[in-house]
Amino acid sequence: QLQLVESGGGLVQPGGDLRLSCAASGFSLDYYAIGWFRQAPGKEREGVSCISSRGGRTNYVDSVKGRFVISRDNAGNTVYLQMNNLKPEDTAVYYCAAVLRFGLCVLSPQYDYWGQGTQVTVSS
Repeated sequence: QLQLVESGGGLVQPGGDLRLSCAASGFSLDYYAIGWFRQAPGKEREGVSCISSRGGRTNYVDSVKGRFVISRDNAGNTVYLQMNNLKPEDTAVYYCAAVLRFGLCVLSPQYDYWGQGTQVTVSS
C-alpha cells in the first residue's frame, strides 16, 4: 500500500526551528516530485515548497524563502523540510505529497499521494 507519513511537527516558540520528515512506504520516491503544503484553520491549503525527483530543482512560496529548506534522501525514501526562524503565521497542519513528475516541481496541489499531516504550532 502506497503511503506517506509526516513527522516532526510540534509546538515551538517564535524564532525556533523544526525539521519535518516525510517517509514513503510501499513505493520508491526516486521518480516522484515531492511537495510540502500547509493548511491553517479557515484558510485554503497552500503550497510551501517542493523538490524535483532528482533533487536538483526546488521551489518555495515567497513567505518562507530564506527560512525553509527542502531536501531529499532517495536512498532513505524520505524528504525533509527544515524550518528555521519560525513565525506564528507558519502555524498550520503540514502535509507532504508525491506526484510522478520529472523536471520542475509545482506548488499547486496537483499531487497524487498525500500524507495525513503533522501539526506545527508557533506560539510563545
